[in-house]
Amino acid sequence: MMNIATTSQRVVYLDHAATTALDPAVFAAMQPYFLEVPGNPSSIHQIGRSALQAIDDAREEVCTILGCSRREIIFTGGGSEADNLAIKGVALAQQQRGKGSHIITSAIEHHAVLDTAEYLQHVGFEVTLLPVDQHGLVQPDDLRAAIRPDTVLVSLMYANNETGVIQPIAELGAICRVHGVLFHTDAVQAAGSLSLTVDDLNVDLLSLAAHKFYGPKGMGLLYIRRGTPLLPQINGGGQERRRRAGTENTPGIIGLATALRLAAARRAWYVQHCATLRDQLLEGVLTRVPQTWLNGDRERRLPNNANIGFAGIDARVFCCCSTSTGFAPAAAVPVPAARSTHRMYCWQWAARPKMQAARCALPLAKTPPPTISPMCWKRSRRSSQCCGGSGQSKPLPLSH
Repeated sequence: MMNIATTSQRVVYLDHAATTALDPAVFAAMQPYFLEVPGNPSSIHQIGRSALQAIDDAREEVCTILGCSRREIIFTGGGSEADNLAIKGVALAQQQRGKGSHIITSAIEHHAVLDTAEYLQHVGFEVTLLPVDQHGLVQPDDLRAAIRPDTVLVSLMYANNETGVIQPIAELGAICRVHGVLFHTDAVQAAGSLSLTVDDLNVDLLSLAAHKFYGPKGMGLLYIRRGTPLLPQINGGGQERRRRAGTENTPGIIGLATALRLAAARRAWYVQHCATLRDQLLEGVLTRVPQTWLNGDRERRLPNNANIGFAGIDARVFCCCSTSTGFAPAAAVPVPAARSTHRMYCWQWAARPKMQAARCALPLAKTPPPTISPMCWKRSRRSSQCCGGSGQSKPLPLSH
């Protein structure tokens, strides 16, 4: 394998909300299914049956953690696909049944949800976007007021990918259940930090992405409660009980299940470990750097997330220059060109027109990935203003 490192400087990678490195134990679990068990799980010969058995075992592991049955899990090609399948699949199925064409989501959702809701608007659905308060929280009373007789689905994220704010999902789900409305949560950021027991959360659908908890990229799942109507969005074979066609990604499924099992096993330690580091970081920055503030609720937030506002500083330049000193956070900027900034606008920060924010998402200990390009802000990789104006950077070894 080529080592792209060109300097001895090491980068502290603090963008784990964007993605995590593959856990070596997960990689080891996946390896046999690339080379030793290459069979198609739909094949009836022994190699195919071996792959199918591995998938069945992985599905059982996932069900144990989510507290559901095997038939309620659909493996997907990532969190975005899981969100699309949940929202389009349920909304269109309900529309066909004559149940209605109104869905509810919030202004702070990931674009996998917001863009899907926008798509549904073009095919005849009405969409209500709930606001959040000054702490980034959806208010239960706002959800109650938004539900109508023709509401067929509510989709609200478990924890925000930018601010780390944790929504009161169980309470919001209970409201939906009282009104007979199906409830989906994008739990992509929650795995490893929060409970995923679906009955406790009062959810009918739940999305996960493996690469957020040290699993492989391009692998996700959708939990769908038994009896929930769903119109498949990929047609073809009969895989995943005819709900998601396509030859199963056996190594990816094994990797997801292994990563989820490991994340669940170390969750208590991980929460304490990251919360301690996060609080130290917040204390250091907020007390020593003038005109800084924490974005989002101080208590109801993921243990590994610190989203800090800096007055009068360009977050893109800040993140690029930080990398040159061994620090790799992520940026969010309140300008129309940045698609992620819908989360900023809805918090009514007009009093801080020059506000910029940097997000730090902390890692596990002792799990360094091999190497990584230091261009941490994904939308500035081609910017001529980055890193002294060259628009280029040298890949650096990564450490935690």
